[in-house]
Amino acid sequence: MTAHRSAGTFNVGRAIWYVKPGQAELRPQRLARPGPAEALVRTQWSAVSRGTERLVLSGLVGESERERMRCPLQEGSFPFPVKYGYCATGIVAAGPDDLRGRTVFCLHPHQDVFIAPVSMLTPVPDGVPARRATLAANMETALNAHWDAGSGPGDTIVVVGAGIVGLLIAYLAARLPGADVAVVDIDPGKRDLIEALGARFVAAGTHATALPAAADVVFHASASAAGLATALDVAGLEARIVEMSWYGDKAVAAPLGGPFHSQRLRLVSSQVGQVAPSRRPRWSHARRLAKAVSMLDAPVLDRLVAEEIPFDEAGELLPGILSDGAGGLPPVIRYPAA
Repeated sequence: MTAHRSAGTFNVGRAIWYVKPGQAELRPQRLARPGPAEALVRTQWSAVSRGTERLVLSGLVGESERERMRCPLQEGSFPFPVKYGYCATGIVAAGPDDLRGRTVFCLHPHQDVFIAPVSMLTPVPDGVPARRATLAANMETALNAHWDAGSGPGDTIVVVGAGIVGLLIAYLAARLPGADVAVVDIDPGKRDLIEALGARFVAAGTHATALPAAADVVFHASASAAGLATALDVAGLEARIVEMSWYGDKAVAAPLGGPFHSQRLRLVSSQVGQVAPSRRPRWSHARRLAKAVSMLDAPVLDRLVAEEIPFDEAGELLPGILSDGAGGLPPVIRYPAA
């Protein structure tokens, strides 16, 4: 139920809207006064989810998925115009006494000041900087992926695709006792980062000789047919391949010949919208997100949010950042309140 708000404009902010294929812009946002179960947040940082937001900006959210892929506080409708995003951190400027002045994470689109239900604000621990806390939604996805995979100590684990989600999956995997973790990616420039996270880098195309013959668990996070083929190729007998990529309405070739049947491989989907079945009886979405935020306490994770762009220029810069040919990790957006 939406909390009652008093009449009149309380603040005028700005938000990033995706308005047509390849075009984003800043639009004014009028805010009423927050209700008794709401808070006003001044955003410091928000992270760009390159895989999902690339599909949104390209207009590739399929009609059958448009309701399921809505962000919790999204405005507009797919395909366009739409205010999208879900990785914001900021300071509570107005709201309950126990939250006022605190840094919080919220699944909110890119916007410089916003109102959200208090139930959707996750306090950020003192040991986690606000900039790093923008990784919370991706860490939650990585945590859920390991629950779906059933990965455990001693496993040989391969991650195909070194985007933010793939890197966080590798980071968690490398902390399993005795686990042997490798990350396959096309970009050799990510070697140092992957090794700093505790995993081995393997260049795409050389995996046949650089990886063990049979992985126990494989995570596919490259959003490409070639990456999916690699994931299937490196999996061992009856291994689980966990598909992390979202393709929108794009058809993707899945090579299900070769060893897929003879090796009795299992290709499963992991999607953060639902808590993994193995934890669902005991874990709520709020508990899972709070745990994900607390797991961002390692300074090495700052390397995943090292690049930034100013909010005032984001409308102009995001189409290039989200283009098909863009390399590297996506930047975080820096707001005037940071």
